[in-house]
Amino acid sequence: MARLTPLLEELRRVGPPPVTRWAAVRAGGTLLVALLVLHAADAMELGAAATFGAFAAIYGGAVPYRRRWRQQVALAVVLTGAVATGSLAATSEHRAWWAVLVAALWSGIGAAGSDRWRWRPPGPVFLVFAAATCASVPTELGRVPVAIGVCAATAAFAVTLAVVETAIEVRRGDVPEHPPPLPPLPPGRQRLHAVRCVVVVLVAGGLMTSTGLAHPYWAMVAAVVPLAATTLRQQVARGVHRVIGTLLGLVLAGLLLVLPLPALATIVVVALLQAGTELVVTRHYGLALVLITPLALLVTDLAHPEPLGELLGSRFVETAVGAAIGLGAAVLTRRRRTTSPAAR
Repeated sequence: MARLTPLLEELRRVGPPPVTRWAAVRAGGTLLVALLVLHAADAMELGAAATFGAFAAIYGGAVPYRRRWRQQVALAVVLTGAVATGSLAATSEHRAWWAVLVAALWSGIGAAGSDRWRWRPPGPVFLVFAAATCASVPTELGRVPVAIGVCAATAAFAVTLAVVETAIEVRRGDVPEHPPPLPPLPPGRQRLHAVRCVVVVLVAGGLMTSTGLAHPYWAMVAAVVPLAATTLRQQVARGVHRVIGTLLGLVLAGLLLVLPLPALATIVVVALLQAGTELVVTRHYGLALVLITPLALLVTDLAHPEPLGELLGSRFVETAVGAAIGLGAAVLTRRRRTTSPAAR
């Protein structure tokens, strides 16, 4: 029981509030505008591309403003690249397996980039999500440039709003204090992080694809989530948060999907969920998953409606399997304690 106490404390730990609430307003507003434009254009099948573009400006929240916009622009380019390669893979008859390979590629790129340039939030989660999701939805070659354009335009809009917000902060002299930058990880740990992220995506994606479940990318995303944390205790906590938060989020998603909401109302709810996620994600990851889960499922339903029971069941099973694979990799590659000769 004594060994479980630190883990239980980590599961219950609540982090500090966000530096500013404007980031949440901006994140929700960006997604709201993008989805409203797509709805007006009768192109909601591009909702995922817009959503991933909107993720660009959630990066750099804990980075001093002089470097923040550079990180956001860099992630806008990288996210657009993930959407582009995923969309290209989706034109193939063998898109399900290409999705696994493309997601694994971006998993390695994201892990290496995150460790090298200290992305915040850390890890390759959003890149895996973007590449695998876009690769899993059938599309035609002629629609690929459109998806790329939607993602790039949404990312540009999101980053522009972030830059304007920062400029206003600087002019007012209201620049919030940020924690000091984290020290770089040792090169060996960086290589290990990249390799194991690639491996868990290949294992989780391959396993779920071979079973024929509808959304293997949920398992791939869940597999890399624990590995973004530093210590084994934090990794286990993130994996548990992912599973429990998803389970509770499925209850909320089920309630929202049962309601006969028109598309416009659903878009507003999605934007509110995005804003709420940004308010709580730095405080408690499990609580954030309660909002992230219905957000993802509502966007999926807007683009490609599916039977409710199948959608909810697939989300939980694949999340649980992916998290288990990620935690297995974390345990197998954990740092071993060495005992000095004098202590023997």
